[in-house]
Amino acid sequence: MRKHNAMPGTQSGTITIIGVLLALAIGFPFAAALEAADSYPSKPVRFIVASSPGGSTDIIGRVIATRLSERLGKQVVAENRGGAGGSIATEQVMRAEPDGYTLLFTSAQIVQNPLLYKVEYDALKSFVPVAKMGTGPNVLTVHPSLPANSVKELIALAKKEPGKLVAASAGAGSFTHLATAHFEAMAGVNLKMVQFKGSGPAVLDAIGGHSQILFVTITAVVPHIQSGKLKALGLGASSRSKLLPDVPTISEAGVHGYGASQWFALFAPLGTPKAVVDRLHKEIAVVMNAEETKKIFGTQGVEPDLLGHAEMVKFIEAEKTKWGKVVRDGNIKGE
Repeated sequence: MRKHNAMPGTQSGTITIIGVLLALAIGFPFAAALEAADSYPSKPVRFIVASSPGGSTDIIGRVIATRLSERLGKQVVAENRGGAGGSIATEQVMRAEPDGYTLLFTSAQIVQNPLLYKVEYDALKSFVPVAKMGTGPNVLTVHPSLPANSVKELIALAKKEPGKLVAASAGAGSFTHLATAHFEAMAGVNLKMVQFKGSGPAVLDAIGGHSQILFVTITAVVPHIQSGKLKALGLGASSRSKLLPDVPTISEAGVHGYGASQWFALFAPLGTPKAVVDRLHKEIAVVMNAEETKKIFGTQGVEPDLLGHAEMVKFIEAEKTKWGKVVRDGNIKGE
């Protein structure tokens, strides 16, 4: 019996065509991503700043945005989205197209908020860390009437009168609250915490002597320290600050390993092409190295501290572990 063979090349040709189509289908997103990266940016870029105007997050974010505009050749527009401890801005960027045109400039709150509130985002599961740019320490201050001129003397006094020394906080779950709770745990002391709505009222209460202890960002109290209205005992950073060169870190003053510093970083929505992230980081590194940038950072008590994507992932994981323990052990709840 004669066999009827398929037309020569039909089966192999069909397979070849399917293979080509599959290759095109698979390769298209990567080709599009590369093309997007090569032409990035082709329009203005939005920096959503997770704070109200005027604070360190806003000032640092706007400096980076302005300098980045010059490097990218397209305007980088800083837009403030304050409220809900930065969560409004964070969730807005989380839902944005992952194309590099809507970015989030924020602080340590992106790690701390999910530990305190029911939010939809996670610093690593919802975003791609682009660059950490700076670190600003909290400073431990006391009212001049308190007979403690060092961290060790304060600890001794607090242990002598457990639960009696009053510490002012910028609000339940605020960075000042967490920094104070972290100090209590590491120093083995018990303070009486009083919550205020914002660092401003907390500073005024400490200056008035109603509360004796205050952990707060360095720029909020430098004038009061210089005028003698408050005494600075230690910094929550890993090194001393140029704004207060004679003030030791809390770690070197006796509470070894203590650290509570605010930090500032740029994030992109999850799925943003790596090439775009790399381009942004490359240009940010140049901006960070400029003397004018360093000068402005210095006025805010912020030390340049550039980290790339991989380094930031490790840093954020460590921050989650540290502050997660502080929140759990202190049974801290956000307002």
